[in-house]
Amino acid sequence: MNDNISTNKFEHLFLNYKIWFETEDHKGILGDGKWKLLKMIEQTGSLKEAIEQSGLSYRKTWNNLRKIEKLLGFPILDTSRGGPEGGSTYLTEEGKRIIRLFDEFHTEVDSLMLNAFEKFQEKLK
Repeated sequence: MNDNISTNKFEHLFLNYKIWFETEDHKGILGDGKWKLLKMIEQTGSLKEAIEQSGLSYRKTWNNLRKIEKLLGFPILDTSRGGPEGGSTYLTEEGKRIIRLFDEFHTEVDSLMLNAFEKFQEKLK
């Protein structure tokens, strides 16, 4: 047998998935992208900087964040305008709680998905 030929044609198969929560009428509330953005806002203290680092549109992102707050029924961002050092954006306590809970949920789901994927790979062999 040639050593350069793989005996498992599925060895280059990798797991990838996204998680998001939506309303009963399928309006997205929070998913991996916004979760990462909110974590970046928390780290930088700046919506503008977080948007720039993510390569997103400011206006669209701002509108999406306001929609999330409306669908959740509470503010997740606390903003202050301008001044000598510019404005700042922070997560509210509820915003921080949402991020922490999404972190915990993601950790649990990631573990389940990885275990299921490993079983799937074994069955493919």
